[in-house]
Amino acid sequence: MSEKIATRYAYGEELAKIGAAPEIVVFDADVSTCTMSCMFGNKYPERFFNMGIAEANMAGTAAGMSTLGYKPFINSFAMFTAGRAFEQIRNSIAYPDLNVKIVGTHAGLGVGEDGATHQCLEDIALMRSVPNMTVICPADANETRHAVRSLVEYDHPAYLRLARLPGETVTEIDGYEFRIGKAVCLKDGTDATLIAVGMMVERAVKAAEILEKEDIRVRVLDMHTIKPLDEEAVIKAAEETGRIITVEEHNIMGGLGSAVAECIGENCPVPVRRIGVRDVFGRSGNGEKLLDYYGLSVENIVMAVKQSCRESQ
Repeated sequence: MSEKIATRYAYGEELAKIGAAPEIVVFDADVSTCTMSCMFGNKYPERFFNMGIAEANMAGTAAGMSTLGYKPFINSFAMFTAGRAFEQIRNSIAYPDLNVKIVGTHAGLGVGEDGATHQCLEDIALMRSVPNMTVICPADANETRHAVRSLVEYDHPAYLRLARLPGETVTEIDGYEFRIGKAVCLKDGTDATLIAVGMMVERAVKAAEILEKEDIRVRVLDMHTIKPLDEEAVIKAAEETGRIITVEEHNIMGGLGSAVAECIGENCPVPVRRIGVRDVFGRSGNGEKLLDYYGLSVENIVMAVKQSCRESQ
């Protein structure tokens, strides 16, 4: 079993590594020891700006800095970057197609005891609805590092969604390659396809391993980029396996499940099941237990695949 590392921690480490480039500037909304942008700030204090609890102002300032040739990263909890600063992200960053990276940490139920007000389950839906915006949610620490390096070279707006909870590394496999907009096949199969994002990728892989012991071969796609969606991989999976199950730590409305269902409905209609938070708010509690409570357990994924297989026989 690999060491568990939170994607927010891997992000902080990688941001500090690439921070030697003088065009990179980092903004935080007074939570840098949580978002881990403090790692950059400790090394490059002259290019690190604590904007206070003023996320909208942070987004606007970063937009202005980008017009001078800088590459800003703005950081806060997902609820406050994607949520509170939505209008400034839409109008000041995405509309003029500026090179600003929006980082939302502590997304989803993994915020745990902070409760419903901080458990952002709508950020993917918000960000993928904005023109010019790319939306990325890495599965683990390894993929996070690749994503950060890719985003530095990507001259358009992008939203990077990160988790608070630590997770195992599942993407360190032979042939792994991170490309924005291209899914990674972590496990092949012909009976069904699990399309997962973020920390749910680890659980999807574990579910596929359990199902394999029962002679059910499941393909697992790590859909780290929700927008632009890798439609080619989705359609191929639909054609070759005949059934799709999406898994996300997000509201099933507007997130990965919606994106996949839209693609399948228009191109290759097959049964689609969406595993995620079913249009309700979160609640306070232990993060890992909340994932299970809201139906995101490995066991629930296994059951959903079996049900889908039975229904489409």
